[in-house]
Amino acid sequence: MEKRILKLKEFYRSNRRMPTYTEMMKLWGYKTKSAVAYAVQKFIEEGFISKDRSGKLAPKNLNDLKILGLIEAGFPTSAAEEMIDTMSLDEYLVENKEATYMLKVKGDSMIDAGIMQGDLVLVERGATAKSGDIVVAEIDGEYTLKFYRLKNKKPYLEAGNSKYPDIHPKQELKIEAVVRSVIRKY
Repeated sequence: MEKRILKLKEFYRSNRRMPTYTEMMKLWGYKTKSAVAYAVQKFIEEGFISKDRSGKLAPKNLNDLKILGLIEAGFPTSAAEEMIDTMSLDEYLVENKEATYMLKVKGDSMIDAGIMQGDLVLVERGATAKSGDIVVAEIDGEYTLKFYRLKNKKPYLEAGNSKYPDIHPKQELKIEAVVRSVIRKY
């Protein structure tokens, strides 16, 4: 891979942010910001980086991870390590970057759905919820993470833990976001 991209990856990994144009001048040994701007535009066109709404640079394909093969989750089989592809977690997990954000889970009401206290949930605002989706909902002025359900065309929330009762709105139930993935660090 091109040295400039490798240096961007290295900077991003170390600093958890994209470098400024001045920092890129130093990284790449450029003498002018216009030369950096030209290179940045090329990298945007090639899909390595992007700009958000405010014009800030954002990594796109800078944090790719190797996909080394398949692992059997049933009976053990022999496995040879073989690089299949590379992929960034953003590319895999996020469909609509502008509408996606993370929340840290507190409590145990979703443990039977595999969502534990301390997990992060990646949620998409504005997505249409279907019965059975896990959602971030505002119910009677309070927010919670639950299954969205319909019974006789009336919406309610169901916990992923039998210790908790179903929650039926007294006044209003609004879906704020739909859960797209759960992230757990061991």
